[in-house]
Amino acid sequence: MIDVHVYGKLRRFAAHRDVQSVSIIHVAWQPQDSVRRVVGRIGIPIEELGSNMFLNGHYATLDAPVADGDRLGLFPDDMQLLYKWYFDPNGDRGGQN
Repeated sequence: MIDVHVYGKLRRFAAHRDVQSVSIIHVAWQPQDSVRRVVGRIGIPIEELGSNMFLNGHYATLDAPVADGDRLGLFPDDMQLLYKWYFDPNGDRGGQN
């Protein structure tokens, strides 16, 4: 199972949409899953996604592989992280350790 945490206008895809609680969508894991495939199964249009996607707390891309038990955080296109270039898709933080 993959826990997909959605924020902002993407909350409409979750059963619990209250901004004072978490909005989580539980998605069954499938072999060869990627962020893109999980997003597609939920029905979220790619154009509504921002570039801020986090897989297990690390910045991710649409092509990042997703495993059973992972946590995925998705932010919409109108909630962009100002300093996204600070995060490396491989989990490094701007070259700082």
